[in-house]
Amino acid sequence: MKKYAYIGALGFLAVITTEFGIIGILPQVAEHYHISIDKAGYLLSAFALVIALTGPFMTLLASGFDRKKVMLTAIFIFLVTGVVSSFSPPFWLLMLVRILPAFLQPVYIATALSVAVSQGNKQNENELMSIVFSGVAIAMVTTVPFATYIASLFSWEYSFMVQAIISVVALLAIYFVLPPMPVKEKKSYGSQLKILTKPTFIVSTAMNFFMISAWFSTYSYFADYLNKAKGMDSTMVSYMLFVFGIIGVLANWVAGKMLNKNITSTALFFLSGTIIVPILLHFSGGNTVATIVVIALWGFLYSPSFLNASTYMISSAPEAMEFANSLATSFGNLGVTVGTTVGGWIIVSKGVQFTPWITIVFGVLAFTMILLRQYVERKELLRVDPTNVGIQP
Repeated sequence: MKKYAYIGALGFLAVITTEFGIIGILPQVAEHYHISIDKAGYLLSAFALVIALTGPFMTLLASGFDRKKVMLTAIFIFLVTGVVSSFSPPFWLLMLVRILPAFLQPVYIATALSVAVSQGNKQNENELMSIVFSGVAIAMVTTVPFATYIASLFSWEYSFMVQAIISVVALLAIYFVLPPMPVKEKKSYGSQLKILTKPTFIVSTAMNFFMISAWFSTYSYFADYLNKAKGMDSTMVSYMLFVFGIIGVLANWVAGKMLNKNITSTALFFLSGTIIVPILLHFSGGNTVATIVVIALWGFLYSPSFLNASTYMISSAPEAMEFANSLATSFGNLGVTVGTTVGGWIIVSKGVQFTPWITIVFGVLAFTMILLRQYVERKELLRVDPTNVGIQP
């Protein structure tokens, strides 16, 4: 039954609108508070850093509670953030209310995924997960560009009003559609923590970190990059976010199908964008049509990155799915923090047009981690059965 997966996706839509809706309005926020663009970027990187540092612990703590109540609590905090932020509070308060929902974001994602797959079978598990993660792509095609567009028409505060409205809709859907979901059998902390000793899981975690760092070293400054490197105004940027997102919806659906066949090949295919897209952005120059085509490709290859990262990590530790996914969320957000921070440093020291080259550096490191996991798995397989000479697909 896919109903629970779609409810999870709706909540994910609210979560992602709050986390990444800030990307399209960073230049306006920086101007309003009279701060530099890299300082405004802290609104994104601090959010991600809190997730990275607290995600696994919060998920472990919440693992024994009714899943419906956990999801409701998380989305309610996101609603509070949207409402308070829409009143353009002092920057310190804006930062504080941005950070609060970050504590529960990985808890929501892990719980929503667990609820979704609990209603299906092993064969369509990745497809159900892709439905939940489609909330990311749908946010990129609807609420994130719409919030940017509304901000360009009126002011940046209206962007947060959009985020609050989406949170209300998600809150109502979870409350009225999901039944109570008490945890029948709570896994011990020890059994879940054991995955931290698995070499394949550690390498998979590193791949996730480098891949997300790669994408976000440029994507965090999407609006600023298109403003200054490509000469686009705020309205055009909102259109580009729309193109980016509409392609991303298709990409998530394709990735879900591909992951059911081969997880590693799918990860490699979409990771190739961290090498291809920066090169094409460079050669597209000031050609608007060429830039739009590259942005469409960028949206296709980037959008399933969180789905690919979670699935890749869970595949190395299926016995602790929720905890593995919370670590995927945490290290992915650590990647958001590092990518955003390094990208901001490059903007200040060199210029925004150089940020795509950082994407390539992190991308190469992510490729290396996939190859390293293949090597580790092959070594483990040979130790168990010396007659084996390769890895089963």
